[in-house]
Amino acid sequence: MEALRDAFSWNKGYKEYFAVKATPNPFLINILREYDCGCDCSSYTELMLSEAIGAKGPDIMFSSNDTPAEEFVYADKLGAIINLDDFTHIDFLEKTIGHIPETISCRYNPGGLFKISNDIMDNPGDSKYGMTTDQLFEAFKVLKQKGAKEFGIHAFLASNTVTNDYYPMLAKVLFEIAVKLQKETGVHIKFINLSGGIGIPYNPDQEPNDIRAIGDGVRRVYEEVLVPAGMGDLEIYTELGRYMMGPYGCLVTKAIHEKHTHKEYIGVDACAVNLMRPAMYGAYHHITVMGKEEAPCDHKYDVTGSLCENNDKFAIDRMLPEIEKGDLLVIHDTGAHGFSMGYNYNGKLKSAEILLKEDGSVQLIRRAETPADYFATFDCFDIGKKLTK
Repeated sequence: MEALRDAFSWNKGYKEYFAVKATPNPFLINILREYDCGCDCSSYTELMLSEAIGAKGPDIMFSSNDTPAEEFVYADKLGAIINLDDFTHIDFLEKTIGHIPETISCRYNPGGLFKISNDIMDNPGDSKYGMTTDQLFEAFKVLKQKGAKEFGIHAFLASNTVTNDYYPMLAKVLFEIAVKLQKETGVHIKFINLSGGIGIPYNPDQEPNDIRAIGDGVRRVYEEVLVPAGMGDLEIYTELGRYMMGPYGCLVTKAIHEKHTHKEYIGVDACAVNLMRPAMYGAYHHITVMGKEEAPCDHKYDVTGSLCENNDKFAIDRMLPEIEKGDLLVIHDTGAHGFSMGYNYNGKLKSAEILLKEDGSVQLIRRAETPADYFATFDCFDIGKKLTK
């Protein structure tokens, strides 16, 4: 967090809104709030969590899509900055909460492909998020007419980028549209929210991002585009989750079975319930066998969980040291979008979370789920009373 804050210290209004969705644990978010981090929320329960730890007003950015009315009501009650995903949400918001907030943001999607040099980073044109250019201009005009006084622009055009060029390129797109918007609509644009997208090197062979180079790249574009347009007071916000927490969490699991058929399998006591990314995306997570860090990686394994799904694999054809039953495997970089994406398929229960402190001590920051938790939504029925005893 200190490195991120330093990288953007040139901007007086800079603020990081941690993406609660990445790691929704109050103990961890409170550590970030010691550095004046806000909360980026996208649901009712994320708003609840943020309120419970003391975040309120402009400390909360509510960036949602396909948003239920009650979530807009709650966000407005908390005084959160509301970031509208779609043009039609303007009328929906006004009818729902009875007014248009004085400070409001809109999410922008320019469409097409987002490229850096000749590399395609992502395809915003296929994304469900954000407004088109024409919709954004019309939205600002309508919102101004309805009483909005301070405006923000938000965009998320690529995910998990491992390049120092993504944020500066995104910033240039948003800065240029901001200059045109302010000139043509007469609104005052208070902030640009670069959202997330800065990734981490899941593979140890990857070169990590240099956050200071990224911040400096954004500064150069800021001075090139905004300052000459008289917009040198514009604040920069970020909504990083993966970059903030990803490298600092691990899933520790035990080898409990081995299987020798058409392939060599190691079965562990965790599954996709605990870490869904490999099953959903085919994502790579590095694995260390504890006590065998220096041993040769001369055995090829599929490392699997116990779900009744063949994609429940943490690694496929991975070269690792010889693994024996009882060995502990550390699956790296699970601190963001790991536990939070978990679910309860097959009735599997989610694990505890432990915080390792600087002095080597540990603290339980979430207990493991129990069968009573799994059956809790049946507690209003007779069968539920039996199951939740």
